[in-house]
Amino acid sequence: MAELDTQKIIAKKKRIIMEVAGQIHDVVEDTLWSHYHQLPALSEKIQSLMADLDQFKKENGL
Repeated sequence: MAELDTQKIIAKKKRIIMEVAGQIHDVVEDTLWSHYHQLPALSEKIQSLMADLDQFKKENGL
């Protein structure tokens, strides 16, 4: 896999992670009292996405 392709994949994975982090932020900042129940699923999603990113980096020697 070319270096540029690897960096594009990492950037895409990071963008997706940041989108989920933004969702967590929105719940905490705006709707905590009514949407707090969404936090465990969002947290699990972040953990899964981060593990995927870490695995991708490891497989590509980064």
